[in-house]
Amino acid sequence: MPAQKQYPLDRLQKIANQIREDIIKMLLKAGSGHPAGALGMAEVFTALYFSVLNHDPKKPNWSDRDRLILSNGHICPVLYATLAHAGYFEKQELMTLRKLGSRLQGHPHQLDLPGIEVSSGPLGQGISQAIGMALAAKMDDKRYEVYCVMGDGEQNEGQVWEAFMFAAKHQLHNLTAIIDRNNIQIDGYTEKVMPLEPLKEKYEAFNWHVLEIDGHNLEEIIDACHTAKAIFEKPVVIIAHTIPGHGVDFMEFKPKWHGRVPDQKQAKDALHDIRTLKSQIDQE
Repeated sequence: MPAQKQYPLDRLQKIANQIREDIIKMLLKAGSGHPAGALGMAEVFTALYFSVLNHDPKKPNWSDRDRLILSNGHICPVLYATLAHAGYFEKQELMTLRKLGSRLQGHPHQLDLPGIEVSSGPLGQGISQAIGMALAAKMDDKRYEVYCVMGDGEQNEGQVWEAFMFAAKHQLHNLTAIIDRNNIQIDGYTEKVMPLEPLKEKYEAFNWHVLEIDGHNLEEIIDACHTAKAIFEKPVVIIAHTIPGHGVDFMEFKPKWHGRVPDQKQAKDALHDIRTLKSQIDQE
């Protein structure tokens, strides 16, 4: 299997912003969906699929591929757009999001689309699924890595902490959880709904190795994933601090955009913001 192609950071940032444009267009066409978390995770997914994961879009079921589990399935537009840009399916299919008969459902469905490892929707389940895969790899002496992307709101789930204990007990060093720490959830700000802090210390108390990064800094994301591979004694959690709605000024930091889509004018403004950001990067 050839090594993952290494793109320069400026190229990766351009891909991330192209993914952001696609997210806005997809959600406008669909008329429903979740923009804030999807936009905020564009750099993380770009780094994973274009720099970190060992995968092959032409062989999506290759047995030794790295696995990515999306636990907070409602942000699937960023996963779909990333898979399309990576070559798993044609980009024009993105515009079928949430349509009847589409392979791009409102939450990922594992049997419908190449590159989807598990069906997801109920929060708190993805980490247990990822643990099962990581444990199976360890038992079978396989070398693939398992990554689980989670929202910070789903850390309210009791099952999450049971799973963290299990993973630590079995020293699943081939497991990396990536927490989208954007501080919002469907009912408002996380620290008002159910305070999570001190989050780093909680994971450490459950015997995980913890890394904290800027979730919009591609170099930090990639370096953290490489560091995680080098930790052999325990599983790793990466707390990725992100801005919900990143790149779209009127969406940033606002919980109401968790599950609200832009209208025509708002979508036009959003695309303008993203393209302005892209132009600034081109000039640097």
